[in-house]
Amino acid sequence: MGEIITSRRKQSILVVDDHRLNAELLREMLGTRGYHAIVVSSAADAESQIRRDAPDLILLDVIMPGKTGYELCRELKDDPATRLIPVVMITGLNAHEDRLKAIEAGADDFLTKPVSPEEMFARVKSLLKLKEFTDELETAESVLCTLGLSVEARDPYTEGHCERLSRNASDLGRFLGLDDYSIVALRRGGYLHDLGKIGVPDEILKKGSDLTPAEWEIMKLHPITGETICRPLKSLRLVLPIIRHHHEHSDGSGYPDGLKEGEIPLLPRVLQIVDVYDALRTVRPYKPAIPHDQAALTMQREAQAGLWDEELVGEFFAMLDKRRQVA
Repeated sequence: MGEIITSRRKQSILVVDDHRLNAELLREMLGTRGYHAIVVSSAADAESQIRRDAPDLILLDVIMPGKTGYELCRELKDDPATRLIPVVMITGLNAHEDRLKAIEAGADDFLTKPVSPEEMFARVKSLLKLKEFTDELETAESVLCTLGLSVEARDPYTEGHCERLSRNASDLGRFLGLDDYSIVALRRGGYLHDLGKIGVPDEILKKGSDLTPAEWEIMKLHPITGETICRPLKSLRLVLPIIRHHHEHSDGSGYPDGLKEGEIPLLPRVLQIVDVYDALRTVRPYKPAIPHDQAALTMQREAQAGLWDEELVGEFFAMLDKRRQVA
């Protein structure tokens, strides 16, 4: 057991260089410091390797046949799935503009050939330590998302609810043309929006409807509880308004803050649309599931009455119609 606790995964480094001799030399050097180095000779091979097993760091040559190192770096940094992997550009060019290109492509650092071993080790060590911190944050988020799913599991009527919300909310964000950070926040919000219900007793959570005034006051605290749990993670700053405000109504009748139209941030309004749709379309203890067309009419009427963002309701059903046509 002690070995399991104290052992650490060997950190992996992807070396991308079309000069085999240079690449093998880097692999041998990295191996002397205990790193696991994988060598590929082109951007296309690098992309395949990253899809199979994302490395902890990439050492990337600038000049290669086909796609250049600059182009590959820019694509990796534009992709939310790979943008946090540190990239060190390696070049034999000394021109000031070449270093500027590396910075503009999003490179985290750069080295000049011939590579100084001690300089390389210093930069690799520093960037890998930063990657460790990033991975720890992602692990913490994963734990919170798992807690969100555990809350869902307490109610058999909401099975799959978080996953559907995560998918539909992020899809709606893309349909609206929101930036990548907002889309990631919506995906996480799908899992974390009701995390605060972890503090709601089962007898209230599973009651579903006809709550007493005292029980309702307890239920209305769950957005605040969820926000409090997630607040220490700065990486969830865009998710916090989703957690706190997804039960607000445009007419001010929602909770916990009684916000009105113009006061509710966009991301909570996006998630609440898909949340309401999912609730209408699934069986709950207090109601049957209703068909898609009836759900659309219900939500349109409620939006006109001041509960939801009418424009977002229209965009959501336009997205669903487009999805059905494609399918």
